[in-house]
Amino acid sequence: MKQAIAKKNKIVTIEEALKHINDGCTLMYGGFGGVGTPPTLIQGILNKGVKELTLIGNDAGFPDIGIGRLVSDERAKKVIASHIGSNPNAGRLMNEGKLEVEFSPQGTLAERIRAGGVGLGGIFVDIGIGTIAEEGKDKIVIDGKEYLIETALTSEVSVVYAKKADPLGNLVYDKSARNFNPLAAMAGAFTIAEVEEIVPAGELDPECIATPGIYVDMVIPTKGVNWKWAWE
Repeated sequence: MKQAIAKKNKIVTIEEALKHINDGCTLMYGGFGGVGTPPTLIQGILNKGVKELTLIGNDAGFPDIGIGRLVSDERAKKVIASHIGSNPNAGRLMNEGKLEVEFSPQGTLAERIRAGGVGLGGIFVDIGIGTIAEEGKDKIVIDGKEYLIETALTSEVSVVYAKKADPLGNLVYDKSARNFNPLAAMAGAFTIAEVEEIVPAGELDPECIATPGIYVDMVIPTKGVNWKWAWE
């Protein structure tokens, strides 16, 4: 049994994890305004100098918090999010033509990511019908009602932040820090989890595991949040 577990050990160093995040890749991230976003991985991406990223997540963070640190440092060429208002740098770069931004309503965005994670091609929504949001999108009529076809979202790499993990990659999240993390973990072709605590296999309560290890390829221990929260 120990040998079997050892072969499935997904715990690696930050250096090993960063080998999978390179210029031009599509990077999906968990988090909501920075809460639940992996700080050590973001710092590692900055240190490595990765650029031309396509970022997919709920928001653009704050200027110096969460994924906003990558946006502010102009490491992204495109952001797919529900809003960018908390990060003025994102709006400025968008207006200057340096950052492409694709908006989705928050619920639609979450469902597009979930759809990608479970292998669907897209979802049907009536949000945006009759507005500029329908421009360039296909439509379908079901039972006499018109819907927009919203394509599913996936990524080459997903980065998530969890409270606990075991060597098999099973993840437990901390309250509201769970937010987009389980969805992002499912939708990545390669998923890296940054965690606060690593426990032996078998110690996690199965009822508390939100992301099964089958969705996680690597686990790294966090060095802790390295930014000051906006409300502090």
